[in-house]
Amino acid sequence: GVGFLSESQRFYPGGPTAGHIVGSVNVDNAGLTGIEKYIDGEWLGDLQDLGFASDRSMEPVQVAMDLRVQHVVRDELMKAMDRYKAIAAVGIVLDVKTGEVVAMSSLPDYDPNDRAQALEKDRLNRATGGVFEMGSVFKTFTTAMALDSGKVGINDSFDATRPIRAAGRTISDFHGKNRILSVPEIFIYSSNIGTAKMMLATGIDKQQEFLGRLGLTTRLHTELPENARPLLPPKWNELAAMTISFGHGISVTPMQTAVAAAALVNGGTLLQPTFLPRSQQEAKELGKQVLSPETSRIMRYLFRLNVLRGSGRRSDVPGYTVGGKTGTAEKIENGRYVSDKRRNSFLSAFPMDDPRYVVLTVIDEPKPERSGVGATAGMNAAPMVGAIIRRAAPMLGVMPRFGEGEEPIEISY
Repeated sequence: GVGFLSESQRFYPGGPTAGHIVGSVNVDNAGLTGIEKYIDGEWLGDLQDLGFASDRSMEPVQVAMDLRVQHVVRDELMKAMDRYKAIAAVGIVLDVKTGEVVAMSSLPDYDPNDRAQALEKDRLNRATGGVFEMGSVFKTFTTAMALDSGKVGINDSFDATRPIRAAGRTISDFHGKNRILSVPEIFIYSSNIGTAKMMLATGIDKQQEFLGRLGLTTRLHTELPENARPLLPPKWNELAAMTISFGHGISVTPMQTAVAAAALVNGGTLLQPTFLPRSQQEAKELGKQVLSPETSRIMRYLFRLNVLRGSGRRSDVPGYTVGGKTGTAEKIENGRYVSDKRRNSFLSAFPMDDPRYVVLTVIDEPKPERSGVGATAGMNAAPMVGAIIRRAAPMLGVMPRFGEGEEPIEISY
């Protein structure tokens, strides 16, 4: 009366390399997280319940991820966490023409072969399942909003000589120039005062509408079940609008930030991200125009200018015309910002004359690499992007062009 029952058990040869994307299954091989849960929820679970798909080989499910690039991103995040003694890191590579997620890593991650690891709170997927204040990276969206509204032009200037007082709070600059700044200078010097004044010139209602248009005020939907809802201010008043303009007072997922940035550099088309393959033709039908191609062209110019002359210098890779914006956000503890704990990020794209990919890195509580140097985003998050692009760009078929891109791309004012 003793018989044998054959059972299959899921094994992941890649281990933790793409754990947060692939996800994991329970003891009955039912998807718990990631693409595993998506597939079961879409069709495979129903087939199994009906008695199909249990004793037949299924066609593999293809994902948009490039395993080589995924390995590079995870490897560079691990090196950076070790170098800067950080507690967590996130890296995303997004195709700006299709919205495909080419790579996404969040450390500490887990090995899907060891399901118990997934329950540890520090191993959550921060890329889509965690919301954070992104800091000065948000100045990218404020600048695009101001330019696209027509109320601010690239040749305009704003007075950043004195801090702004609003509702009993003072808004000042980290490294203030204490003078009148042009729009490109506000961007490359990362002026809080200048950015807030650009927002005020555009309008609070316009800010809400524009951030909503970029998908930064609602939950982002992807194939993964782990998608966190943004945290918005309880009252979107003048003070909240001013702090939001430079990335405080609103918390979004890193993936939302990357998706919105892709729209800023690809000609103004917002594409919902996907972890499954999508052709450029499909993307064209799904895309939504959210800002003018002219505004997108100016943003590409400012991105490149910031790498050549501003805080993003350490992200540059010869031949690849990298552009980007740094963000250094103080963390909140017990309801107060603390100056010695930061979450740094670098939002970038390459090549800036015709962007193909957005690369975003986030590093949590980095320490100075050595005594005497700072721990701002330009010193850690930007070099992380440079290292990823240097290794991954050839794999993605982006050929370097030397002798070009030393100057910002041409633009008509």
